Amino acid sequence: MEKLSVEEIIQKIASEEMFEAVSDDYSFTLKIEDYQPYVCAAVHDGHQFRKELWDNCLHSEYDRWYEEDPCTKQVVSSHPIVISGLDSRFEYDLNRAPDNAIYEDAWGKKLWKTPLAEEMKIKSLKKHETFYKVVYKLIEKIEGKFGACIVYDMHSYNWQRWDREVPTWNLGTSNVDQERFKNEIESWRLLLEKMPLPNGIISTSKINDTFQGNGYFLKFITSNFKNTLVLATEIAKVYCDEINQIIYPEVVKAVKKYLDDMLKEHAFDFYAKHKS
Repeated sequence: MEKLSVEEIIQKIASEEMFEAVSDDYSFTLKIEDYQPYVCAAVHDGHQFRKELWDNCLHSEYDRWYEEDPCTKQVVSSHPIVISGLDSRFEYDLNRAPDNAIYEDAWGKKLWKTPLAEEMKIKSLKKHETFYKVVYKLIEKIEGKFGACIVYDMHSYNWQRWDREVPTWNLGTSNVDQERFKNEIESWRLLLEKMPLPNGIISTSKINDTFQGNGYFLKFITSNFKNTLVLATEIAKVYCDEINQIIYPEVVKAVKKYLDDMLKEHAFDFYAKHKS
């Protein structure tokens, strides 16, 4: 892996180079092993939290971990194009628009002891901005090269906070063309439902049940690229003990093993239908 500036990353994409890099501000990684018509993303995988913010933060390290999406990069790491955030959403949220990407409160609890100084916000929002510069160039390259692109926008959610039965997988589709892409949405839902999982976990999947796909990452790509489908895909945190902060590696491995093959199959079925 190389450390590259955003300008260098964008140049490598333009030249269709294969590379694996971390941005020079250490805010995200991008791997391109091959140029294929699909991208995997894990924008909430990051846990880094700038040290100069620590003393002013009212949330503990566990509080932050609880609301992040650990292992979402890991389960798609075998695929040829993977982009992932490294910073915690508590510093700035890549799945929110810039004007509300920095939390004042989080899940009903005030985040900062004293309001953040403007210079602190600027540092964080600069990283948000550069991430989306790369996202734009990446999707522009893939859609331009292949005529179509599908993005697997991987997330997780805390299922134990719900007071009703919730699915293992939720697809949020309210901001994509549900009529045009109905077959691909349903086939992805069905593939996830068939996923074998250990420890007696039953894989269920629903559309717009717990979340509706209102994230900025999906909206940004969908508004800029007309032949790219973003599938906001949320797994309930059945792969960990979300209360005691314990990851279950056997479950993570099972999810990854299944997605290694089935995600790729789904992506190429999409491409076969939608390529120009």
